[in-house]
Amino acid sequence: MLKDLDIAPEDPAELRAVNRLLADEVKALTLKVEQLQHQLAGHSRHRFGSKSEGLDQLNLTFQEDEQIAEAAKAQSKPATEAEEDKPARRHSRKPLPDHLERHDEILSPGEECRRCGGALKTLGEDVTEELEYVPGRFVVNRIVRPRMACSCCEAIVQSPLPSRPIDRGRPGPGLLAHVLVSKYSDHLPLYRQSQIFAREGVDLDRSTLADWVGRSTALLEPLADAIGRMVRQGEALFADDTPVKMLAPGQKKTKTARVWTYVRDERPWSGQSPPCVWYQFTVDRKGAHPVSHLSGYKGWVHADGYSGFNGLFGDGKASETACMAHVRRKFVDVFASQGSAIAEEAICRIADLYAVEKEARGKPPDERVTLRQSKAKPIFDDLEGWLHSQLPRISGKSPLAQAIRYALGRMPKARPYLDNGALELDNNSAERAMKPVAIGRKNWMFAGSEGGGKAMAIAFTLIETAKLNDVDPQAWLTWVLGRIADHKINRLDELMPWSYAAQAA
Repeated sequence: MLKDLDIAPEDPAELRAVNRLLADEVKALTLKVEQLQHQLAGHSRHRFGSKSEGLDQLNLTFQEDEQIAEAAKAQSKPATEAEEDKPARRHSRKPLPDHLERHDEILSPGEECRRCGGALKTLGEDVTEELEYVPGRFVVNRIVRPRMACSCCEAIVQSPLPSRPIDRGRPGPGLLAHVLVSKYSDHLPLYRQSQIFAREGVDLDRSTLADWVGRSTALLEPLADAIGRMVRQGEALFADDTPVKMLAPGQKKTKTARVWTYVRDERPWSGQSPPCVWYQFTVDRKGAHPVSHLSGYKGWVHADGYSGFNGLFGDGKASETACMAHVRRKFVDVFASQGSAIAEEAICRIADLYAVEKEARGKPPDERVTLRQSKAKPIFDDLEGWLHSQLPRISGKSPLAQAIRYALGRMPKARPYLDNGALELDNNSAERAMKPVAIGRKNWMFAGSEGGGKAMAIAFTLIETAKLNDVDPQAWLTWVLGRIADHKINRLDELMPWSYAAQAA
């Protein structure tokens, strides 16, 4: 470089050599500027970067999830084991506030003795109070069961207490549904809910709420598993994952766990199955997890380029279809940081593909294929050829070149959508299913334990499936929790959101 020379060279050969050095340096500096601009633009899209939380805040969520996990284990144990473990329940039971409205339900054994037919007379009564929540207010349901004695044979009879979601517990199904939806749909941690309830004159400790959540999700787990089986019966599904911080007991630091989502949504091609979404929680991102989740599945899987999904695909396994939204996003990042004309052109060409998809939405599969072959295939082929022609014209190390290489690597795996009307151009169905997790982790920050993460996945499965079917999740869960304890395990389809909607109509 000239600054390293004592005098400027006069020999033409030396001048040409210096010119080449300068040109190489300018090229290197230009590439470096592009890379830094690209990185800066990406960082600018994140608001204030990562945030740290105080240990007190971490412990709040950690304790909640630990208690939820313990309660879920207790709910899953046989009744005899649960009785033995009963003293381990640490939360105390306080009287229900006197100011709450009371609704009495009298369960009478009748007027005549079933043994001898004699008249029954009242000896006393047992009253069980159940704290219930109806939208906007608390009420207390009083289940009154008179103890009756026969005037002839002196037999004492009493109606049995009806099944309830939590044995020996006092929450009604509406209150349990309200707590679940508030935590996993409205993203209110349990300690905040406890504070809200206290302002209404109802003292519910956070540990009590955690016990309810754990037992409720354990009770609802078979229903979530049934939704998972429905997802895996589809011709095509959408798969994605997102990170969630998990705090280990006794540690101040968090590790990165994962929430996986699998979506079956046949509405774009007028399929008959109702849409449903299944969530799973794991403590890491190993590829063995999606392979286990989708074991035996042989349909189509929409996925991004994460190598952990590769174990799903191959002979006798599922088939992969790529996501053009991920391809587009690479070019959007380059255009936002550099204003590249090539990136802008790529975005416009991909937009033409989406214009065809807008026209195809809602049509049956054969019509979608015909439309895509006539309109989308020429655009797709031209885009692929045009990207190949642009690559030699730019620096191979630039962000734009990386975006083009990514696109050329994924487009062959996206091409099957042109010939299959049950496939989509992107994986946006799974990405939309991840939004509640992304919003939630801004509030509860992390999962406190693996058990808490599992409860979260069950709740998300139920709540988000209800939303996909335009069903109010709180009303549906109230209905389910009032029935599931006595419901036969082989008739879970009767408890699905679409079954509830059909009965409510």
